[in-house]
Amino acid sequence: MRTLVIGDIHSGVRALEQILERANVDKKDHLIFLGDYVDAWSTAVETVDFLIDLDRNHHCTFIRGNHDELCREWLLTGNENPTWLAHGGTATRNSYQQDPRKDWGAHLEFYANLKNYYLDRNNRLYLHAGYTNLKGVEYEYFDQLFYWDRTLWELAKAIDERIDVSHPNFPQRLTHYKEVFIGHTPLSKTAEAEPKKGANVWNVDTGAAFKGALTIMDVESKEFWQSDPVHTLYPGERGRN
Repeated sequence: MRTLVIGDIHSGVRALEQILERANVDKKDHLIFLGDYVDAWSTAVETVDFLIDLDRNHHCTFIRGNHDELCREWLLTGNENPTWLAHGGTATRNSYQQDPRKDWGAHLEFYANLKNYYLDRNNRLYLHAGYTNLKGVEYEYFDQLFYWDRTLWELAKAIDERIDVSHPNFPQRLTHYKEVFIGHTPLSKTAEAEPKKGANVWNVDTGAAFKGALTIMDVESKEFWQSDPVHTLYPGERGRN
């Protein structure tokens, strides 16, 4: 059984179908999705439908992303957050409004059941964005940081690669976990990118909402597979470009 981590999808279900095929995913694999399932491309509804169906026959763990929370808030209240609309939410709103269904109970349940983080048996941590508490995720004061924070990746990038966890200057908040897997901050918005490591943190957001591909990676071997650049799968659409 492999543990496979998937970066930010941003409504790109066509890319998701590609990487599941290219990685030869089967029902024995554990699929950990890092959040941001919606906002960018036109197939938001289809993406969430696909994930709900996938969960019925595969071992899936779904992490909460900031865009998922913004979409859930709109579905619950109807309030159109201008910031959300400007950053991919317009395409998601249109996807929902063009669908003939009126009952979004299954989608609301999906969004409500997303996890803020997941810790596996090998002490690997998975979350969308980051955390700030020096003692680790269990001590975080504000849950929103799990899907909004960007300082974790900034910190990880700034650490000299010659410094490991045994070094006295290694950041305390990173010492609690063997590895940390995140999305949220795209590695590139203008070109294709590969997953990148900083300290013991892996960023798997390879810019699927922009000019990049969607990535799935084996957390043990670090082998990864990517879709075509997602914008090429949605000709005539801008995504978040």
